[in-house]
Amino acid sequence: MDVKHVEQGPSGVDITRPHPARRYDYWLDGKDNFAADRASAAEVEKGFPTVRTSARQNRRFLKRVITHLAEQRGIRQFIDIGAGLPAADNVHEVAQAIDPRSRIVYVDNDPIVLAHARVLLRGTREGATAYIEADVRRPSTILSAPDLLDTIDLDRPVALTLLAIMHFVPDEDRPYELVQQLRDALAPGSFLVVSQATHDYLTPEEIAESARRNARSGVRFRARSAAEFGRFFTGLELVPPGVTSVVNWGAPVARPQSLVVETSMLGGVGRVP
Repeated sequence: MDVKHVEQGPSGVDITRPHPARRYDYWLDGKDNFAADRASAAEVEKGFPTVRTSARQNRRFLKRVITHLAEQRGIRQFIDIGAGLPAADNVHEVAQAIDPRSRIVYVDNDPIVLAHARVLLRGTREGATAYIEADVRRPSTILSAPDLLDTIDLDRPVALTLLAIMHFVPDEDRPYELVQQLRDALAPGSFLVVSQATHDYLTPEEIAESARRNARSGVRFRARSAAEFGRFFTGLELVPPGVTSVVNWGAPVARPQSLVVETSMLGGVGRVP
């Protein structure tokens, strides 16, 4: 007799509702996702079939940006909000390979993410790596967390990363105000790094289908144009090449336009003056 496998998550975690971090893990071929996450991911893929490419290119953007900030800008402190489940080239691995003294704080609102992070994301003895369970919609909770304040000196430059998270913050949640609150806590010489899905490269028909499928996926989603995305960096000094596709930011050569379209993700880095 066949016995149906019943998935179980950690105590207190509702695995019947999809979560962006676990869905992203699925697109990166991870194992820490559940049926609801996979069903949600499949719905999104029906409207945007190259979403896996987008997820992978976003991770490559992360590596190039952290390498640039550590090697060229001398940044040794990093706050990664919306860290997601551990994958290749996590922030601390890239930064501490350049300088083992680098200090990193990971932030996510899924307890499964933090449980895995504490086990798998072990930093160097010379540096420090900490983990906070918090939501980007509550900046004060993040900025006042004891583990952050014990790890990061906010009076010195920090790189704050918001990678593939702000498209889960709809306009009614005041995304620009949230990012501004986080920016206001950063010392001069700090950097804000953001990536976010866009529909700029899609046809009207593709946009409509993607929006319909996202609405059915169980996860709120808001793509933004380059002009809307650029507002996150108002008042900051944009690092060349400015707001662009994540596949081209920091890439040694321009990538094919087909890859830009398949990825449909904008990225940018701004310096706090």
